[in-house]
Amino acid sequence: MEKYTIGVDFGTASVRSVVVRVSDGNEISSAVYQYKEGIEGCEGCISDTRDPLVARQHPVDYIRGIEETVRTALIKASEVSPGISQNVIAMGVDTTGTTLLPVLKDGTPLVDLDEFRNNLSAHIWLWKDHSALEEAEYITQTGQELYPEYLEMVGGRYSSEWFWSKVLHCLNTDKRVYDAAFTWVEVSDWLVAKLCGLTDMSSIPRGICAAGHKALYNTAWGGYPDKKFIESLNPELLRLLETLNGSEVKDSGQSAGLLSSEWASKTGLPSGIPLSMPAFDAHFGGIGGGVKPGTLVKTIGTSTCDLTVTSGSENIKGMAGIVKDSIIPGFFGIEAGQSGVGDIFNWFEKYIAPSGRKQSELMLEAEQLKPGESGLLSLDWHNGNRTVLIDQRLTGLILGLTLHSTAAEIYRALIEATAFGARVIQERMVENGVAVSKIIVCGGVPRKSPLLMQIYSDVFNSDIYISKNEETCALGGAIAAAVVAGAYPDFVSAIEKMTDVSAMVYKPIERNVEVYNKLYRLYLMLHDSFGISGQQQDLSGVMKELIDIRNSIRSI
Repeated sequence: MEKYTIGVDFGTASVRSVVVRVSDGNEISSAVYQYKEGIEGCEGCISDTRDPLVARQHPVDYIRGIEETVRTALIKASEVSPGISQNVIAMGVDTTGTTLLPVLKDGTPLVDLDEFRNNLSAHIWLWKDHSALEEAEYITQTGQELYPEYLEMVGGRYSSEWFWSKVLHCLNTDKRVYDAAFTWVEVSDWLVAKLCGLTDMSSIPRGICAAGHKALYNTAWGGYPDKKFIESLNPELLRLLETLNGSEVKDSGQSAGLLSSEWASKTGLPSGIPLSMPAFDAHFGGIGGGVKPGTLVKTIGTSTCDLTVTSGSENIKGMAGIVKDSIIPGFFGIEAGQSGVGDIFNWFEKYIAPSGRKQSELMLEAEQLKPGESGLLSLDWHNGNRTVLIDQRLTGLILGLTLHSTAAEIYRALIEATAFGARVIQERMVENGVAVSKIIVCGGVPRKSPLLMQIYSDVFNSDIYISKNEETCALGGAIAAAVVAGAYPDFVSAIEKMTDVSAMVYKPIERNVEVYNKLYRLYLMLHDSFGISGQQQDLSGVMKELIDIRNSIRSI
C-alpha cells in the first residue's frame, strides 16, 4: 500500500501544502492560502508608513493557512485516491526566517492580548524586517572585539534579518513588549509545537537550522552564545538566553513530536503521526531540489537563497552561515542569498513601469533585447545585500540611463543585476574550496521567466537545471517527514528517490557569455566601490564603457 507525507511551506505572502507519494516524491495534490492581513505596499505583511524597514505579520494567517491548505490538499488527494488521508505517515513544515514571534510561556502570541493587539512589536517579525540595522552593527562590532569566532560561522558580520538583532531592537525601542514576552521563538518552531500540542515554551524543541544560521548556536562550543557575550549586548537579554538554553536543539531528521488530536480533527490527518523538526523554506528547498556535495540549489522567489552541503566546516567570509546538520544531517550546510529578487521585479511593475504594464509584457519586450544593448547596468541592492557584503543599508542603483531608456530595458537590467549578484556568491564559494559542479533552481520565479533563466545561464556560463517539483520547498518538508517516519534510513537515500529535475535545461550561449563577462567586470567595480569600505576604484570610465558595449552590440 502506498504511503504519503505532507509538506507545508510558509513563504513571504502565502502558504502551500502538498501531498507527496513517499515512493517517488510525486506530488498528488496541493493547496495555497494567501495571507489576509497584509496591506498595500507590503505584500503579505503589515508595515509602518513611518518606517519602510518594518515588515510584520499576524500569526492568525499562519494558523488559518496551515488548517485550510492541509485540509484542502487532502480533499483534492482523496479525489485521486479515496482514503488517502489515512495513509499519510508524517508531516514536515518550513517557514521563512528569521521570522520571529514574542510569546507567553504557554505559547500565546503577545498580539493576541488586548493590550498589544495593535502593537506592531507584538506581531511576527518577518525575515525582511530590516529595522534592526543599528543593533546588527552593534552586535557585529561587539563580536569582533570579544568573540570573533561567533561571527566566523555567519560570514564575519551579523545581519539585521537575524534573531539577536531583532530581539535587541525590540528591547531598545519597545521595552514593554520585550518585558511581557516569556521568550521569542522562530515561527517554524512555534507552529510545529502548536501542531504537537506542546504548550510549555521553556522546553519546546528548536530547529538547528534557525538556531545555527541566525541565533549563533554552535555545537562546537556547546550551544548558544556565552552569557558574557549576551550580557555585553544588554544584560536584559540573559533572561531570553535562559529560555533558549532550556530547549533541546534538533535537526530535521528528528521528530518534534506527534500530531495532536485537536489538529488531526482540524486538518483531516491521522492523529499521532510524527512531525519532523522544521527548517527554513530555502533549506527544505535545498532538500527538495536534490542538494548534495557539488550541487548548488537556488530557491528564487521574493528573495533568493543559495544552499549546498559539504563535509568540511570551512569559514567563508560573507556566507550567511555554515552550520553542521542544518540542511542534511551529517553534512555542513552552507547558506547564502540575495535579499531582493522577485521583490525587485514586483517593485518595478508596481511603482516604476508605465501604468498597466505587467511583467509578462515587459518580459516579452526584454527578450527581444541583446545583452548589453540597453547600455544599462544595475545593482541588486533594493532590499540590501544579504551575501556577501551582509549590509542592509545598501540600496539599489541603475547606471547608464538616457532619455531613450525604456521600461523593458530597465526591467532586463534588473534581471541581469540579480544574476551578477548571484555570480558573486557562487564565485565566493568556489574561491574558498566549495565545489559547484551543478546548479539546480526552484521557486516560483524560474518557472515564470525563461528570460531570467537564460540570463542566469549566460552570466554563470553554466547549465541550469530546474527542479521537477513545482513546490520544491514543501517537497523538502515531505522528504524530512518521510525520513522521520522511517520510510527511508537517511536523507541521502530519500533525496535520491524523491527528487528529480525537469527535462528543460538552460545552456549558456557563447556570444552572450562574452558580453556578460564584460558587464560583470563593471558590476564588480560598482559592487566593491559602493559596498566595501576603503575601495577607491576609478569609476569615471564605467558609463562610457557601457556606451561602447551598447554601440558594438547595436552595430552587429
